[in-house]
Amino acid sequence: MVRVPLGGRVVRGYVVGVREVGDAGKLREVRAVSGDFALFDSRLLQTIRWTALHYVAPVATVLAKTAPPNLPRHRKALDLPAPPQRESPLPAASAAAGEGRRVASQYLVGPGPWGELISGLCGPVVHGGRSAVVVAPTVIEAAELVDALRRSFGTRVLFATSSSPAKDVTAAWVHAATTPGVILVGTREIALWPVAALGMGVIVEEGRRAMKAPQSPTLHAFQLLRRRAAVERFSLVLAGPVPTLEAVAAGIELREPPRRVWSLVEVVDRGEEPPGSGIISPQASRALQGVVKRGASAFVLVHGRDYAPAFRCVRCRAVRQCPVCGAGAARTDVCRRCEAGLGACAECGGERFEPLGAGVGRVVDTLRRIIGDEVGPAGAGRLVTVGTERDLAGFGRIQLGVAIDADGLILAPNYRAEEDAFRLLARLASLVERGRGNRCLLQTSHPHHRVIEGLRSGHPSEFLMTSLAMRERAGFPPATELVALGLKRAPGDADDALRATTGDQADVLGPAVDRDTLRWLVQGGGLRPVRVRLRGLVQSWRDGGATVRVDADPIDL
Repeated sequence: MVRVPLGGRVVRGYVVGVREVGDAGKLREVRAVSGDFALFDSRLLQTIRWTALHYVAPVATVLAKTAPPNLPRHRKALDLPAPPQRESPLPAASAAAGEGRRVASQYLVGPGPWGELISGLCGPVVHGGRSAVVVAPTVIEAAELVDALRRSFGTRVLFATSSSPAKDVTAAWVHAATTPGVILVGTREIALWPVAALGMGVIVEEGRRAMKAPQSPTLHAFQLLRRRAAVERFSLVLAGPVPTLEAVAAGIELREPPRRVWSLVEVVDRGEEPPGSGIISPQASRALQGVVKRGASAFVLVHGRDYAPAFRCVRCRAVRQCPVCGAGAARTDVCRRCEAGLGACAECGGERFEPLGAGVGRVVDTLRRIIGDEVGPAGAGRLVTVGTERDLAGFGRIQLGVAIDADGLILAPNYRAEEDAFRLLARLASLVERGRGNRCLLQTSHPHHRVIEGLRSGHPSEFLMTSLAMRERAGFPPATELVALGLKRAPGDADDALRATTGDQADVLGPAVDRDTLRWLVQGGGLRPVRVRLRGLVQSWRDGGATVRVDADPIDL
């Protein structure tokens, strides 16, 4: 990283190559080198160039992701304890990584917690003088892994997240980049960091939304480490209860346990209840009362803080769905996904609908009337916790899990709804301790839906294979590639320019108008040539004063 003169200013730049030139008269001298260390080597630069192309971003923007928040300076060397000998759950992979060899990527399918398993994975790696990178979805989960790993590896474990102080992040960066035999743990931001003698990468629950940056470039930790593993020849191990379809399609070997991955799942069929029975079924109410009576703990999962995502007809109890795209419909008369008119119930013609779910506040109030004061939101310290997906991170073991409205998750208005619903509900079931009477209750009006049946089976494989085949038939990822574009202050010829740029190598859907933003979806079987041309078009739009958001591999549509 250097400082260079440009147009009367001194700006940051990155040296990516050196070559001889015939006439150096018009070249300017580099003013200074920033920091004491290089931010990348030639192999990491290959991944950076691939990343810039895949995510339709300037190379310099991606290069900046390799740098710490402060200038990297020489620091006192780490006092490293002797590496322990640990038994690995994947002995061949760990042994190869410790010797600097790469083996095929593998997926440890299980419920967690992951501290002990990752300690076993990393033991032979560190003992061989190599380093490991461990990426967790959230700061809370990364901190839990650090605590578990430091019990075995002490100061060999480095910690860096987006919420850590800048000086601590910079210190972790320097030690990771210069000290072999360490374990770097953090959130998705560390996926492009340089690491000395990198032997193994580990990603915990790569399908979680936190693994993908929300802003452009929308980098995904799984894609980055998968590419790095291929280029830098280190082993990649993934872990979690439910792999993504992208991991399955990539041919990553799934290592499933013979027994259930998560605890017993019990289905509460809301279609059998009378109209007006409320958001808590009698079966769930009795189960929660039993938990409180014996002093055990429960987690009640809701979708959000203030809304009910799914509704059913009061007359026939059918879940309200869009007649055009099949997405779950809210109380309004327009589909949230395709904006088609909803009208009356498609089954019976009824015009009255009741919510199947609710926000945290309403569910807490409802359960307090049934159970008493041992109900509260996350952090309240009650036996029964009512919370959303974000409250599951770092939550301890429970004896009962309750999903208020599984249908709202399954019928959400995006193409990944079923996979996301399966993964979230499996996470809830994974928190439940194995034991007599412990279980996860799913309230649903579709008890035989493939998501529900897959959760009842206790294994993800059959659901994943079925879903992968459905995606292929529908032409959605991972069978095809998608790039979503959002453009504010768009020039008048934006649509024509985009279609001319993509040519006949991709389908362009749109533009859809969302207030002051035009949105397009670019879809095709292999978009590499299109991405190359899109980079120039996007830059020209930005140079013209437009605000452009490029979402490669979008999660929500």
